[in-house]
Amino acid sequence: MFVASPAGGSESMHLMYLMAIAAAEHTIDLQAAYFVPDELIIKALITARHRGVRVRVTLPGKHIDSETVRLASKAHWGELLLAGVEIYEYQPTMMHNKLLIVDGVMSSVGSTNFDVRSFRLNDEASLNVYDAAFAARMTDVFDADLEHTVRYTYAMWEQRPLKEKFMEKFILPIKSQL
Repeated sequence: MFVASPAGGSESMHLMYLMAIAAAEHTIDLQAAYFVPDELIIKALITARHRGVRVRVTLPGKHIDSETVRLASKAHWGELLLAGVEIYEYQPTMMHNKLLIVDGVMSSVGSTNFDVRSFRLNDEASLNVYDAAFAARMTDVFDADLEHTVRYTYAMWEQRPLKEKFMEKFILPIKSQL
């Protein structure tokens, strides 16, 4: 089954992602060029981990087109990492993928990032596919990309430069605009 999401800063995509994360029983694989989740998404991912769901998130590494977005994103990684969310940074080049795979059956691919801007402001389009064969192919893509990442740890997050920690304090209040 294929379901296209409406464009125009879609609250329905936000709800779909929240519902997919809440329904996950085994795995959540996520790739996002911009990952600045709101509190609902953060809590949903942490709750999924507490249910025993494996959560893997692949994000851009050093090659990113917005350092501001990276800082806003990293501010929340600590609580995700402590909950057991696996965060990986893609190394070779800029990564601009937007992919969500849940339990090897549901996949969402398109232009929607995991940020408030995509959910409420931007014109985005994503295709949500409920098909195990398609999800398996997307998981193969995810796993192939994972081979070119570095896993980011809680220790790395704690030891990030003081300048980054300082800048996060100024960026977080405007993260919905990023």
